[in-house]
Amino acid sequence: MNLDLVIRELHRSENELAHVLLRMSERHKSDHETYHVARDLASWCHDHVRALAEAGKDYGLDLDPSPAGDPSMVERLRDKAAEWLGRRPEPGLLLLADFRHLYLAASGVSLDWELLAQAAQGAKQRDLLELARRCHPQTLRQLRWANARLKESAPQALAS
Repeated sequence: MNLDLVIRELHRSENELAHVLLRMSERHKSDHETYHVARDLASWCHDHVRALAEAGKDYGLDLDPSPAGDPSMVERLRDKAAEWLGRRPEPGLLLLADFRHLYLAASGVSLDWELLAQAAQGAKQRDLLELARRCHPQTLRQLRWANARLKESAPQALAS
């Protein structure tokens, strides 16, 4: 496995996970736990993106160390327009769908960290292995939070 490909994909998937978390926090501002925890968890992704960009230099990669920011104004306007036009599902169902999307995104990032660790171990790249050991547990916490919130939200959202 080419380490540069794994690093590039992990960098992309961490940026995507940060975007999912930030968009979710914007959509659910009235749910204080979701808003604040999602933003905190996105900061972990931002740290991972910066660390991967730095590590990528050793493999000839020029990855952007600036993590993806908050959802764009266009995305927020699109969401608001859909709400005004009546296309927004029930808040409970939207929250459930967003946690499901977050769970799937975090699962992919977790798998990418495992692939990086395996590739680093095989190539005897201790720095990359240490990076995976440091960052992967945070991704697993993101995944567990999404899973717990899915279990918490599903009964009420699906029964109503």
